[in-house]
Amino acid sequence: MPSRRTAGASAALAAALLIASALGLPPAAAAASSYLPAPPHNPYAGPDGTATMHGDTGSSDLTPLAGPGAGGLTAERTALASACPTVLIGSDGYPVVLCTPIFGQVPTVHLLDPDTGESLAELALTKGSLLGGVYAYIDDRDRLTVVDGSRSLLRVGHHRDAEGDWQLRIDQSLSLASEIPEGDAVTGLSPDWQGRVWFATGGGVIGTADDRTGTVRALTLPAGERVSNSISTAPQGTAVTSTHATYLLTAGSDGTPHISWRRAYDRGQARKPGQLSWGSGSTPTFFGPRTGTEYLTVVDNADTTVSLQVYATATGAPVCSVPVLLAGGPGSENSPIGAGRSVFVASTYGYPYPAVPGDAGDSVPSSAAFKGGLSRVDVRADGSGCDLVWDNTLRSAAVPRLSTADGLLRTVLRDPVIPGTDSTSLLDPYRYAEIDPATGEVTRSKQTGIGSLFDSLQMAGTIAPNGTYYQGTITGVVRVRAPSSPAGD
Repeated sequence: MPSRRTAGASAALAAALLIASALGLPPAAAAASSYLPAPPHNPYAGPDGTATMHGDTGSSDLTPLAGPGAGGLTAERTALASACPTVLIGSDGYPVVLCTPIFGQVPTVHLLDPDTGESLAELALTKGSLLGGVYAYIDDRDRLTVVDGSRSLLRVGHHRDAEGDWQLRIDQSLSLASEIPEGDAVTGLSPDWQGRVWFATGGGVIGTADDRTGTVRALTLPAGERVSNSISTAPQGTAVTSTHATYLLTAGSDGTPHISWRRAYDRGQARKPGQLSWGSGSTPTFFGPRTGTEYLTVVDNADTTVSLQVYATATGAPVCSVPVLLAGGPGSENSPIGAGRSVFVASTYGYPYPAVPGDAGDSVPSSAAFKGGLSRVDVRADGSGCDLVWDNTLRSAAVPRLSTADGLLRTVLRDPVIPGTDSTSLLDPYRYAEIDPATGEVTRSKQTGIGSLFDSLQMAGTIAPNGTYYQGTITGVVRVRAPSSPAGD
């Protein structure tokens, strides 16, 4: 695989090995520790690593859980006849999956058996837009928190009935219709440190909802700015990236949102192939080597070469702008991974999505090859700028995740039927892959399936407490695990 590296990768690896030797730790453990700290735990969210699509409310895409153990791997599919972008797990170890059925496209919640992966219960929600309801999170009471097509904030709990069978039901509901106009839909939501739920809509409404008091407050971004990805929360505030700019917002005592700062980015001339909106495809990511949240980062949408933009969370001051995805395609629909001083970015340029939102607009060019691409950027220790560490053409077909327990990046790769080409087809093979974050090289992989039934569609994977890797696909959920590991938690 073509790769571009700097001395930074070698230096990082050497430092990790020195730490390992000094502390008597295995190299993998020392390497994992270099990607800490993660953002602080949000007391109103479930377990870090499994509570949100991006692991935590800071959207770091980190997990404190180790993946499948050493040795051989098995891959099994739970067929749900649905695209399943959101696989979350609460403190009880039961996976809760938010899916959109192929037929009818009514968002449906599934509770999975942690031993077999089969659906134990399901609950249909009110239908909304294509991206409405994709983002959800597990709260501190193991309830799926989501906004459905009726513009209601729902807390969906799973409970056993008198016969011991599982049921999913709406435990709590709060209408947001007073602040969200009809025809608009929530695209992202996350709790803050006061227990309020922040939300953002496709139409650019940013608000807070407190279902303890019934209070809903909101503001609207400047005309023409839309929000097509999720939002992130940290103790300093709530980060939102619109189709024009990145914001940090805070709220007054009554929950009314206020803009702390705004930073515009290069959004290019149009939507790119392999993206679902015209603008950055990033859910903004909090990261940093001291608190885990002193920096905020997104990838822009510049026409020829995209760049990673890093800002100081406190002020919005630019830290650096570094060109990324140089060997692959210049565009990303995925949230970056933020880990200590390191950021990892995956390209989706040219990815053949079967559908895009109706308001996405035409892409320029109309289509492109899926070259792939994965880059690592490190912020300098003194905060004076950033450096590209390595850059390659791995064809990630999922949102990569990084484990701080075993020090490995994980994703699903989409291989071409004809090796060495940039082609895509309905017969492409897909494989789970573990990647060394120091070098960008694949260290282990396992085929998950062949053909479009196994398309992971740039959706996020989740590692369960027992090491099983769950990956949503266009038709259900794939589980990858070591055969010697127990199936359940």
